[in-house]
Amino acid sequence: MKACVIVFPASNCDRDMKVALEASIGSPVDMVWHRDTQLAKYDLVAIPGGFSYGDYLRCGAMAARSPIMAEIKKHAERGGHVLGVCNGFQVLCEAGLLPGVLMRNAHLKFICKDVQLKVERADTAFTGGYKAGQTVTYPVAHHDGNYFADAETLKRIEGEGQVAFRYVDNPNGSLGDIAGVYNAGGTVLGLMPHPERLVDPLLGGIDGKPLFDHLVKTLAA
Repeated sequence: MKACVIVFPASNCDRDMKVALEASIGSPVDMVWHRDTQLAKYDLVAIPGGFSYGDYLRCGAMAARSPIMAEIKKHAERGGHVLGVCNGFQVLCEAGLLPGVLMRNAHLKFICKDVQLKVERADTAFTGGYKAGQTVTYPVAHHDGNYFADAETLKRIEGEGQVAFRYVDNPNGSLGDIAGVYNAGGTVLGLMPHPERLVDPLLGGIDGKPLFDHLVKTLAA
């Protein structure tokens, strides 16, 4: 399979994502600059964390209007898989690829710590390496991770199984303890915690590794 990581000005978790993906794929992962528009050869597009465009305006709002995003939308429409982590989640919401928005944390403070998450589903390409209801540990590092959606949207995503992960002990005020959501087809995932930061025992744990391993296994099949 072929995967790439999108790089925006001020992205700072792009290399972490590349290393995590390469460990599961066993071959190089491309870094694609945000002004490029060639994604047809990729099975997976990853949008990493960081502070794209310095988080001016709203987090992810400027990156959502970069040239590459039109191609990412086409990729998703073709059924291609997209993973957005932290700032990547914000970008996907701002671009309309995922429902809801990410707002300032409830306590107005930057949060950087390990958190526990509940896996809601285990029947997607992203979460098939876990069990439904399993608790995993991922790190968070964000200032604007407070997930919000209007009542109608929240009812829809809850009813249609679009919640991917929930916080066990909600650190930021997210509605419904939501830490990650899918698109309607389950091919686009956005989540605030960082699975790529726990894929090796040297990093303090491997709870993030099953996400990448199963995603690669599924897309390479």
